[in-house]
Amino acid sequence: MRLAAFLICFGSVAISQQTAQDAAAQLQAAQEQLQAATSARDRISALTETVQAYEAGLAAMREEQRDIALREAILADELILRREEFAQLLGVLSAMSKTPLPVLRAHPQGPVNTARAGMLVADVTPGLEAEVSRLNTLLEQTQTLRASQETAAQTLTDGLQGAQTARAALGQAVSQRTDLPARFEDDPVQTALLVASAQTLGDFAAEMADARPDETATLTADGSLPLPVVGVVLPDDASGRPGVRIGAPPRALVTAPAPATILFQGPLLDYGTVVILEPAADVLFILAGFAEVFGQAGQVLPEGAPIGLLGDGTGFNDGILTENLGNAAGQQAQALYLEVRQGQGPVNPDAWFALE
Repeated sequence: MRLAAFLICFGSVAISQQTAQDAAAQLQAAQEQLQAATSARDRISALTETVQAYEAGLAAMREEQRDIALREAILADELILRREEFAQLLGVLSAMSKTPLPVLRAHPQGPVNTARAGMLVADVTPGLEAEVSRLNTLLEQTQTLRASQETAAQTLTDGLQGAQTARAALGQAVSQRTDLPARFEDDPVQTALLVASAQTLGDFAAEMADARPDETATLTADGSLPLPVVGVVLPDDASGRPGVRIGAPPRALVTAPAPATILFQGPLLDYGTVVILEPAADVLFILAGFAEVFGQAGQVLPEGAPIGLLGDGTGFNDGILTENLGNAAGQQAQALYLEVRQGQGPVNPDAWFALE
């Protein structure tokens, strides 16, 4: 197993360097996109694409960092193992070199075995030279990986700063946007009363939809809508809630999966910050788990419009899942809750969304 891991590691250094370069190129392209977005005609669309480009580049770079660390650990273990074997062999040869020649030639089993011992020593010498060469190669590979890791770490730091700048610019642009149509004017008092009297998320959503019916928008359930956030659908939990949770990196951008009206956005029950979208009559998409939301109730969002950002505080660390999300060490994944309601009750989200 150790040998197989070593061979895989040894043969993947060039690939690793290429992958790191590709990830760095993604982040560089995102930086250029951010600079262009400041003067773009449609800044919100451009900044949305920029944030998504940063997220893709950061995920690739985090994954590359983990791979580099794993390869370096394998190489270090192999180097230690070979050094120990090499040291033992050198110790034997050193002891033999200090043995007086008459004693060395006087093999207990006769002159023939003395000759054989000499031949074995002669055979060991080329092997030692090959082992020394291989140890040097291992050392060089380890040094190369360490340099790559340092470069990747700096690139990741720069990318995180760029992503933060892009998200802040996006939030500011959304707050200043005036081009979105509004289907209704939000009544803060009425909304506050509905929130205060809400017993369940479903009842609240139904009351909001009844208060602001939309008979104009249409949308067909064919299971092809993209997820609102790039992530991994989590296994069912014990909450009994009819929706699904989508694990995503911290501060991930959530976008509208289809054209929809914002019926509500704000804290609700124990769901945290909730956004309720109405993409069609009698159809609601309920999203929860935001740290920051964009837009206002009543606005009609186009497909792909930014809705908000997930948090970066308390989350969860779920081993393989966290690795799949491309998170660096110490970063906990966040979860977006997605529930679909149609008619009088919840329906399986896979009727609308491509969950796999």
